[in-house]
Amino acid sequence: MTDAGKIIAGIVLFLVIVTSPMWYQLVSGSTPGAPKLEMPVDVTDCVEGADYMRAFHMDLLNVWRDDVVREGDRIHVAPDGKEYDKSLSRTCMSCHSNKDAFCDRCHDYAGVKPYCWDCHVEPREQP
Repeated sequence: MTDAGKIIAGIVLFLVIVTSPMWYQLVSGSTPGAPKLEMPVDVTDCVEGADYMRAFHMDLLNVWRDDVVREGDRIHVAPDGKEYDKSLSRTCMSCHSNKDAFCDRCHDYAGVKPYCWDCHVEPREQP
């Protein structure tokens, strides 16, 4: 009267289906690499180091937003002592002007949908 065999088979089938992407990647031996980004031309300095920006740019932008809106603090002092305006549009996008080739490639790869453009005007590439 028990359906233990059907339940166990169902659980095993479920686990196989859910973990199939992991097994496929393990068997194929390939791992997708991070996307290659188009870096700004003729610009060598950023508000922080490249490794820091890869890992924490979203935190930096959130801190900037809070500083500007709540405190009126509009100046970021980089580790090298340079001062930058705390502005996504005027600071970040002045160097990383191609949103499709820079921002969107990593965000699509990571599967994140940032809400920057809910408030900011989305940059358009000039033809």
